[in-house]
Amino acid sequence: MATRVSYPLEVKMKAIEMRMAGIPVKEIMEQLNIRNKTQVETWMRWYRRGEQNRLEQPVGKQYSYGKGPEYTSELEKVQAEN
Repeated sequence: MATRVSYPLEVKMKAIEMRMAGIPVKEIMEQLNIRNKTQVETWMRWYRRGEQNRLEQPVGKQYSYGKGPEYTSELEKVQAEN
């Protein structure tokens, strides 16, 4: 199993800027030392959708970091966990 890599926000934003300037994904990967091309594509998708808050999230914390499922009561939360 591969280890997960967490990139700082500055690297993500630089990759987005470079991609918007028309620089190929392969070149961005080489310059910023990014392992997977789908990572750059994911960041671009989040940026286009206005989901910049997702760029700041730690690896694997999409639902517990600020924007996740909202529950109206403690009972609903417990039921969802079970």
